[in-house]
Amino acid sequence: MALPVESQVKYWGIAAAVLILTLWLLGNILLPFVLGAAIAYLLDPLADRLEARGLSRGAAVAVLSLVFVLVAVPILIVVVLTLARQTEQLIGFLSGIIDRAPTLGQNFADWTNRVFGVTVDPAMIQDALTKVGEFVQSRGGELASSVLSAAGGLLNVVVFFVLVPVIVIYLLLDWDRMIARIDDLLPRDHAPTIRQIGRDIDKTLAGFIRGQGTVCLIQGTFYAIALGLVGLNFGFVIGAFAGLISFIPYVGALLGGALAIGVALFQFWGEWWWIVAVAVIFQVGQVVEGNILTPNLVGSSVGLHPVWLLFALSAFGALFGFLGLLVAVPLAAVVGVLVRFAVDRYKDGQLYRGTSGRAPPHDYDGPDDDPRGV
Repeated sequence: MALPVESQVKYWGIAAAVLILTLWLLGNILLPFVLGAAIAYLLDPLADRLEARGLSRGAAVAVLSLVFVLVAVPILIVVVLTLARQTEQLIGFLSGIIDRAPTLGQNFADWTNRVFGVTVDPAMIQDALTKVGEFVQSRGGELASSVLSAAGGLLNVVVFFVLVPVIVIYLLLDWDRMIARIDDLLPRDHAPTIRQIGRDIDKTLAGFIRGQGTVCLIQGTFYAIALGLVGLNFGFVIGAFAGLISFIPYVGALLGGALAIGVALFQFWGEWWWIVAVAVIFQVGQVVEGNILTPNLVGSSVGLHPVWLLFALSAFGALFGFLGLLVAVPLAAVVGVLVRFAVDRYKDGQLYRGTSGRAPPHDYDGPDDDPRGV
């Protein structure tokens, strides 16, 4: 006989509380395991494809491991070191706005007067630039220190080059067996429903993490290379930043574009074609992303609304630090699918339909059932 609803809610609530408490208490310890599980999840489809071509599971994992060691690790080292160096330089450049504020304010006032016929008080521009420089100077060092320490903690020899690869290899080897074991432990009365919810969660995660992650990588690479060819200072770190946050529609292009154009105004003042070139780069990136990359790599909907993503990243990042940022998107996907499932059951129940029962039932069709997402 199935458990009463009250008992099920109690048990699932206890499980959720244990998960949150575990993340809270063991955040630093769990970091390499969460990162290893995420990498294994991303690589599992590649291992399955190699198996389909005739390789054993062990041989498929060995091939992926060899490729990662020979290709990915050197690239990651170069990218991280370059990002760290350019980030520090960019913060120093922005902090230097204070010294250049009088000249920049006068130049801007002269330009607006010459081009638009509008008289602007140079002191007002100088004051605004000085405040921006003071803010960056006071917060920039702290931000850079936090970012670099997080990166350093993640990429130290013990965690990245030893523990994480070992975790990834073991998880990849046993991935299918672990899934089968979890399926065997499902409560029999609810196994079909849980399997369907699991498939929907996997579809959402695969569409977002694998698909959108590829989009972010392509866009970040494009922005970094294009800005470098233009000759923009700090183009690599600005492009990488814009690509990293491009999973939130328009935000990556807006923030990255604003930062790039701001740097271009200081660097190319008077050479307007280079400033226009920087703006065109981000416009081209948005057109390609919206019309080619996202439709082909992500699909029309993965069920994760940008506002929900922003909230999840902010909340989990504030509560659990860097680990929270890693688990925010997967947990947001899980919660989104569960909420849609609960809404579907509500619409199929008497509370929604009323005693007349005239409201038509609403079958649960998975994450694409609500194109707006959660």
